[in-house]
Amino acid sequence: MKLKSMRPTAKINAALIPVFTSLTFMLFAACGPSDVELAAVDYAPLPGEDWQVSTPEERDLDPELVAELYLDAAELETLYSLLVIKDGYLIAEDYFNGGSIGKATLLQSASKSYISALVGIAVDRGCLSSIDQKLIAFFPDVADQIVDSRKKQITLRQMLQMRAGYPDEETDPAYLEALYWGVYPKLIVEFPLVDRPGTAFNYSNLTYNWLAILLARSCGTDLRSFAQDNLFQPSDTKIGDWLQDRDGHYIGSGGIHVTARDAARFGLLFLNNGEYEGDQIIPADWVHDSLLPYTEKARSYGLGFSFGTLGYGYGWWTASVKEHDFSFAWGHGGQLIVLLDDLDMIIVTTADPFFGQHDGQSWTHEKAIMNLVGEFIQSLPNE
Repeated sequence: MKLKSMRPTAKINAALIPVFTSLTFMLFAACGPSDVELAAVDYAPLPGEDWQVSTPEERDLDPELVAELYLDAAELETLYSLLVIKDGYLIAEDYFNGGSIGKATLLQSASKSYISALVGIAVDRGCLSSIDQKLIAFFPDVADQIVDSRKKQITLRQMLQMRAGYPDEETDPAYLEALYWGVYPKLIVEFPLVDRPGTAFNYSNLTYNWLAILLARSCGTDLRSFAQDNLFQPSDTKIGDWLQDRDGHYIGSGGIHVTARDAARFGLLFLNNGEYEGDQIIPADWVHDSLLPYTEKARSYGLGFSFGTLGYGYGWWTASVKEHDFSFAWGHGGQLIVLLDDLDMIIVTTADPFFGQHDGQSWTHEKAIMNLVGEFIQSLPNE
């Protein structure tokens, strides 16, 4: 009799299990981690002479917010590194899933922010006379093959802003295949324009590959050498691999490998108006112009719950979380260099770059990293 009387109750309890599970999760999420859990998190910067180190407390930042950030970071399966810099000091650092202080990671499209910086340096050095020069001036080898006269009006400025009129390669498998095939000058002719130059934002990787090629041509050297002499060596940055196309050109859309610490140093260069240890590496006006949103609604889909609508400058994205406006370099897989000027803060992540993989799995992991950073920014007070 007892068994029979228990059966209906058992059925009801089974039906309620998803409800109880959901409520338990919501209750846990609302309560957050315990003081004991937060106290056990070790995010102290590792020993090294390349960064001045400090602590959140010394930089007037709540250490529990930082501890919760790193506690959540440890749950992500593809994250390699997470660094926080405040007031020029490295205050938090940790590595995950095979990441390490010496691991140089493919930055994917965050490399575009470096290419933008190199364009500004080239103008300052006189290699380029202006970013209003025409694209086609640097590619006489294909100029006479152009049929669409609009292409002859494309400027470097429009290319930097992703407003040259060329398509987003991910909108067509044939475009994406051509991008990965790696023979780029002829694609100036072969790829169609989807908008009149200067009128609309389209995320074209090819435009940054062409910028990389024309930089080398105009400066009379290979791009890696130019970058080493004018950006990396003056800012004490060691570059790892740099992918090349089939013709030997260094790829501008996403080929640079650096460590998380060196990525942070690049961010600090922009946060300090292009200066490094008293030397002006990147012109200050170029830094300012690069971080302006020339397209204020470049993308508006949910890449992170708090990143929301994104703008675009010269190779840098812009976004807003709560009252914090910020710029960030962004590469596939979760490569981020986030500049919070109002807090004098930089947040860097490196992760599995998912090279050649643009599917649900890669985007799921990438969004998780962006959510991690977005939630942390949302938790930060205003200064």
